[in-house]
Amino acid sequence: MNLTERCTALIQALDLGHPDQVTLVRPLTGGVASDIAEVRVAELRLCAKFALPKLRVQAEWLAPVHRNRAEFEWLSYVHGIAPENAPKLYGRSEDMHGFAMEFLTGEDTYLWKDALLAERPERGEAAAVATLLGRIHNASAKPGFDTSAFQNHDDFRALRIEPYLLFTATRHPQLAEKLQGLADMLYSASIALIHGDVSPKNIMLRNGAPVILDAECATMGDPCFDVAFCLNHLMLKAVHLPQSAPDLIARLTEFRDSYLPFVDWENPDQFEARVAALLPALFLARVDGKSPVEYLDDAARDHVRRIALALLNAGPGNLDEVAAGFLKERNNI
Repeated sequence: MNLTERCTALIQALDLGHPDQVTLVRPLTGGVASDIAEVRVAELRLCAKFALPKLRVQAEWLAPVHRNRAEFEWLSYVHGIAPENAPKLYGRSEDMHGFAMEFLTGEDTYLWKDALLAERPERGEAAAVATLLGRIHNASAKPGFDTSAFQNHDDFRALRIEPYLLFTATRHPQLAEKLQGLADMLYSASIALIHGDVSPKNIMLRNGAPVILDAECATMGDPCFDVAFCLNHLMLKAVHLPQSAPDLIARLTEFRDSYLPFVDWENPDQFEARVAALLPALFLARVDGKSPVEYLDDAARDHVRRIALALLNAGPGNLDEVAAGFLKERNNI
């Protein structure tokens, strides 16, 4: 079936309308792992999403389509603890590996990535995202949290650990032991529920409240991954937008200061140390892993490699040291 046929079938399977009432199926761009479309059925405007078995990247990258279920469960969980930070869900089809949710739109609704790339004045997005992540991680780290829907360590390995850390190790053999160590740490962790793709391209702001989408990598894991993954995008944009670099790098510690008060499952300093160790590895992975960031030119990619390798060799113990090392290397370029 093509996308229009799948969306129509999903609408019918979820009892959201008759096929004759579907008046629009418009493909949405931006993702490599799923087919996504805006769908209008009668008076209802929604978003339909279907997992792809092969991701749209240059390198061979296969992933299990049942990850669509993990995403739906993650969104359902967040809706339960922070409804203002989650889209309304209309249902999911196991057979179609697809679900329907609210189409986010409105006068004060925007994508965080667009705001960053346009260098718009900061509106507290970093602190708001950090606070939301902290709430999710803290609640799911508590005894009694039902982990049964999120035992997805092998999926997380296929979607994140292998393409970001282990593939990058093949490009930088001198870092293989360090990257393997980070990979092993992440794979074995089950501290809290993590999203796995906390990127500004997946974060809408609606009336100031962040809504994090695309939770296909959701699993029980180490929350340091979500924090480092998000901060990595601020560092990448600091390379891409040199005039905004000091402000973007300052948001690393702003994010930390909003997030760390939620860390009660361990010593916050130990948690921050893991973020600082992982962050430069993810930074390098976005130029030499399977999913290179699309907006950097060759010169910028070289800058990322130089900064990342310097940080990995220095072994920063906290985010202040990451920020200082980034700015030092940037100024030497």
